[in-house]
Amino acid sequence: MRNVAIIGSGSWGTALAVCLAQNGNNVKIWSFNEEEKDLINNKKQCKFLPGVVIPNNVECMTDFEKVIDGADFILHVTPSKFTRSTFKQYKQYVGDKPVIICSKGFEKETLQTLDDVIKDELPSAKIGVLTGPSHAEEVAISIPTVLVIASEHEEILPLIQDTFMSKNMRIYTSTDVKGLELGGALKNIIAFCAGVAAGIGLGDNSFAALITRGLGEISRLGVKLGGKQETFYGLSGLGDLIVTCLSEHSRNRRAGKLIGQGKTLEETRKEVGMVIESIDNIEVAYELGKIHNIPMPIVETVYKVIYKNLDPKKAVLELMNRDKKYED
Repeated sequence: MRNVAIIGSGSWGTALAVCLAQNGNNVKIWSFNEEEKDLINNKKQCKFLPGVVIPNNVECMTDFEKVIDGADFILHVTPSKFTRSTFKQYKQYVGDKPVIICSKGFEKETLQTLDDVIKDELPSAKIGVLTGPSHAEEVAISIPTVLVIASEHEEILPLIQDTFMSKNMRIYTSTDVKGLELGGALKNIIAFCAGVAAGIGLGDNSFAALITRGLGEISRLGVKLGGKQETFYGLSGLGDLIVTCLSEHSRNRRAGKLIGQGKTLEETRKEVGMVIESIDNIEVAYELGKIHNIPMPIVETVYKVIYKNLDPKKAVLELMNRDKKYED
């Protein structure tokens, strides 16, 4: 049994809390919202996970120090755009506790991955990244799931494996922190594109094309930024692409589908009701591709859909009518 601090009480943070509590661990979860705290503590519910009963060994608090005190490690599970601002508020309590990043995305302003954001704020931090093909809605009801933990600190790998693993959760290990971060962040863009394709009525052939050619773009940029090629064909790359591109659980796919159906970005954000990581990630990936001279036609085209008002159907024609080339 271990003591775990979770920073972030959204669907993913709460699902991880449920998973860990069912393994017999004591879990404290931080929320900025008093109503969420009361809902978790008193009614044992999460508004993002209807029907899920929160175990009694999960306690929600709004005080960082109380959440982190006595923890064996910290799971950071806030939306990526709030990573720096949130971490600044609790970094004084971290000490030598491992900080495991469970969010997927970039910091838009700096184009940094989240491990670099944490290192900026606390260079001594022992960082890990936990990611893979996973819907909070399924993890919270114990549907078998496989994730991967990466860290440069070898002692973190068995710690996370031993704490999480059960008959419903399997954890693999890696040392490719950058590859896992990039795979998790970039796949959201392709999931958004798959949603757009669904919204304009395209079919399975189109989804397969997006997944495979999207994976090519992810791996080209990912390797340039320091990830290992093989990582992008594993759980955090191809695995996460499949689950987010093809499932209605994916908020990024849902958002893309609404755009494909003609909704505005503002209407889409309101209807999804949660942070849509892919929207900011599209802009970051577009900028990184330009900086590093990496051809990313899918990213460049969806960028024009979101930020230049390109009609999604015209975007498909633009992609299909490019110059001929070898598959790479």
